Amino acid sequence: MLKHTFKNNVSWITLNRPEAMNALTPTQRDHLIRLMEDASADPDTRAVVLTATGRGFCTGADLRAGLPPNTPLPGDVSRVIRTGAQRLITAVLDCEKPVIAAVNGTAAGLGAHLAYACDLILAAESARFIEVFARRGLVPDGGGAYLLPRLIGPQRAKELMFFGDALTAADAHHLGLVNRVVPDEELEATARAWAERLATGPTRSLAFTKQLVNASLDSDRATAFRAEAAAQEINMTTSDATEGVTAFVERRTPDFTGR
Repeated sequence: MLKHTFKNNVSWITLNRPEAMNALTPTQRDHLIRLMEDASADPDTRAVVLTATGRGFCTGADLRAGLPPNTPLPGDVSRVIRTGAQRLITAVLDCEKPVIAAVNGTAAGLGAHLAYACDLILAAESARFIEVFARRGLVPDGGGAYLLPRLIGPQRAKELMFFGDALTAADAHHLGLVNRVVPDEELEATARAWAERLATGPTRSLAFTKQLVNASLDSDRATAFRAEAAAQEINMTTSDATEGVTAFVERRTPDFTGR
């Protein structure tokens, strides 16, 4: 259900249930979480790409496979959300390597939030983003009410969540939800080029940068400044920081190793 390849220090994860528009089963979700955790722990992995096959990037959780049986008892649904969708989004946000979403088609519900949790988002021209929860009488989950206001502000976030209208890739780009829109046939090559460029960068520095940016959205200035200073202190012990400064002094291109 997931295809995983590794080349040029890039972990390439492909959702592969095109017949179900890549709706996530619990097994597939847990596999994806493990791959994100593995990427963080593996020093040879220096970037991650998340994409999919078929017409859908991901249409959310497979409700047929992920809901409690019969009539849920109090606490059942919240436990499923905490240990399922929220754990997945957390794994992406906390991954210590840059994660690129290459959105090839429809990203709906949790699938849209999975893309929004990534650090960079490339969208094919045919991609669409849909907040489907209100259509089904549900509350947004998978971190949607946390992610969207931080990306586009509360008013626009509520508009998308209240109405559930589909956003084209161009509209998503205009709102600032995606970094770039590319022709469908160029999506994979563009994602690969971005990922391999990241994979030659100062991996630990990028990890600290990701942590600082993500945490800044929930921090006051003093806390953010302390975190910045601490990150710089730790990062200066890395080989890449030494190489970067040395290369600057020697007026040459740095050769980062991710250490």
